[in-house]
Amino acid sequence: MANKTNDPKRSSWIGYNRDTHFPIQNIPFGVFLTRDNVITIGTRIGDYAIDLGALQEMGYFDMVPLTDDMFMQDTLNDFISDGKKTWSLVRNRIGDIFDKNNPELRDHKEHRDRIIFAMDEVEMQLPVLIGDYTDFYSSKEHATNVGTMFRDPDNALLPNWLHMPVAYHGRSSSIIPSNIPIHRPQGQTIPAGSDQPVFGPSKLVDFELEMAFITTDANLLGHPIPVKEAEDYIFGMVMLNDWSARDIQKWEYVPLGPFLAKSFASSISPWIVTLEALEPFRTESPKREKPVLDYLDSKKNSSFDINLEVDITPQQGRPTTVCKSNFKHLYWNISQQLAHHTVNGCPVNSGDLMGSGTISGPTPDSYGSMLELSWRGEKPIKLNDGTERKFIEDYDTVTMRGYCHKGDLRIGFGEVSNKILPFYQPKSK
Repeated sequence: MANKTNDPKRSSWIGYNRDTHFPIQNIPFGVFLTRDNVITIGTRIGDYAIDLGALQEMGYFDMVPLTDDMFMQDTLNDFISDGKKTWSLVRNRIGDIFDKNNPELRDHKEHRDRIIFAMDEVEMQLPVLIGDYTDFYSSKEHATNVGTMFRDPDNALLPNWLHMPVAYHGRSSSIIPSNIPIHRPQGQTIPAGSDQPVFGPSKLVDFELEMAFITTDANLLGHPIPVKEAEDYIFGMVMLNDWSARDIQKWEYVPLGPFLAKSFASSISPWIVTLEALEPFRTESPKREKPVLDYLDSKKNSSFDINLEVDITPQQGRPTTVCKSNFKHLYWNISQQLAHHTVNGCPVNSGDLMGSGTISGPTPDSYGSMLELSWRGEKPIKLNDGTERKFIEDYDTVTMRGYCHKGDLRIGFGEVSNKILPFYQPKSK
């Protein structure tokens, strides 16, 4: 069934530019607020949001076994819980409805007016209720760069890194969608040459170029997920900017790891792109430098060729692309990450978010953070307006994009874009 939906020759009666991230072959899922102040589950084709709640209410999904209110909710969690078979049936049904040659909705103006919205008429929401958030550390280039900066360059990777996907548990309450501004965090830092910390706003706010996958209800307590079955429990992927305060992190991370430096904000793109849509873009992970244990021995072509870009835009300025990377650079793929996450019996739930870790490539222009791009501030990045950046300044907007491209087929994630505001100061009474 997926082959029909992914057919690169397929077209829609909804028109779109050939460079869109959202052709009929994509069919992502998200949640948005309509012009009538109704929150609904939807999908997107070109520059149009499609109200799946209204589609279901008018009977367009009657041939798909769904609960009556499946798409009339404010999160995708229940839909994700229904599993891979349901996701595929719904995605293919949407593809059929909007196929260029299908008059079912195309020739029904009254229904179209209720179902289809221009993107500037809707407000995107967080697509899932995120119960838990895990952040991996799976880019060898990133881990090597950071280890070189802060440890012995000859021993940049810690001994465990080439044997398992390293990760930590993050904070789900501060995960936000694109376009929400973020206040510069405050916390303790340690001045150079001092043995006493000071309190104040972070001076070294950084972005981290990541992607994340979202799980369904995958396993019971005590039941590992086999690596070769892991993708059956992954609904789809989003862009992730896992913001970081480097100076706060430097002081706090020993012995238990990052805390305030990471929990102030993480932002995701609002449309979840299914693994089914990414199927044509499969590729191999980087060559293993050490043999993996059997529970991490994933199938061939378990990664995806996804182009990634990061822009910095100063207030009232033009964007400068500071990074071009690719998801395929990750040493540990998503199947290995989920298998490792659950090998001890840890259960994962519908809507759990799993970050990839910063995605850096092999060249300096592909490094996925300002920490690396400016090499700890020693090599400032020049922007289009002539100013320089070592880290992110107040009123800078960071925008990340991701897309796959093969022949005439392009499948994308859109953007995750957020502005940094000065640290929060309550108004005086």
